[in-house]
Amino acid sequence: MPGKGKAVAADDPVRLDKWLWAARFFKTRSLAAEAIGAGHVHVNGDRAKPSRHPAVGDLLRIRTSAEEFEITVLALSAMRGPASVAQQLYGETEASIAARARRREENSLAPVFDLPESRGRPTKKWRRQLHLFERKQGD
Repeated sequence: MPGKGKAVAADDPVRLDKWLWAARFFKTRSLAAEAIGAGHVHVNGDRAKPSRHPAVGDLLRIRTSAEEFEITVLALSAMRGPASVAQQLYGETEASIAARARRREENSLAPVFDLPESRGRPTKKWRRQLHLFERKQGD
């Protein structure tokens, strides 16, 4: 197994959590391992373990805190490099790109509610706004 900071040969296995970290889906390797353990990463339709070794051509479904990706592994790496290099490790499916664009569009059209800070007792200003709102609703 290669040491820290060394490049991986084509036939050397790489742990899935390390690959996800190198491909920049997660900021740390421990976050990648937690996501895998929680069932947010599937390899070829099966739930994965952090120690699993991905292979070139594997289909991964990854659910991060912000997005859901369906990708194909194109190359293996255990080193985290620049984002441009990380993007060459995988290819996103057309269905995944369309689904992410659709979710982005839905989120932009969703209403945004600007709620006041609601911890503790209401402030004088907030209480006045509540009373004004209640009076308008009673009309």
